[in-house]
Amino acid sequence: MQLEGKTALVTGSATGIGEAIARRFAAEGARVMVHGREAEREAGEAIARSLPGGAAFIAADLADPSRCEALIGAILTHFDRLDILVNNAARTTRSTLETTDDAQFDEMLAVNVRAPLLLIRALLPHWRASGGGVALNIGSVNAYCGEAGLLAYSVSKGALMTLTRNLADAHARDGIRVNQLNLGWTLTPNEYALKMRDGLPPDWPETLPPQTAPAG
Repeated sequence: MQLEGKTALVTGSATGIGEAIARRFAAEGARVMVHGREAEREAGEAIARSLPGGAAFIAADLADPSRCEALIGAILTHFDRLDILVNNAARTTRSTLETTDDAQFDEMLAVNVRAPLLLIRALLPHWRASGGGVALNIGSVNAYCGEAGLLAYSVSKGALMTLTRNLADAHARDGIRVNQLNLGWTLTPNEYALKMRDGLPPDWPETLPPQTAPAG
């Protein structure tokens, strides 16, 4: 098991990609802190109970900057250490140039960019003292190309990529590795429901046009 003896926080792990990461980390031997918002507590606690290795759940709204440092403090108290931080939590609100208002833009950057920065900053003293750590930021192909209906989201993932590169360069000598995975489109339960709200039929994953999924 590649992560035996390690502890990990996966933000936004009560659903979707974050849940899959948490499950794989636990399968690889890590003790995992599952995270979500208060509204996701029931789902998050159920996931934590299903994982091996003494996993637990913690709720925090990462749009509130004060919750970021408090979250890290609570986890270090619970686990005594935190080796891996996965910044997966993100807002994915649809918006175009015409529909992006200041409040929506600010919230997108708060959760998708500011929260990862604050969480890593809160861990910096611990990682320096313990000889290093790993931050993995979950980005998007939209960091490169954007998308008309995901303006604010695309901007936030581009900013996250710059943050990743900056911190990786600045703190490599501290033994801290910072990387980003820019994922393509991923079918998750939340994405399925979102597309339904966009007006697609229930069988839409099976009827995607070739240009949407050329490899099937």
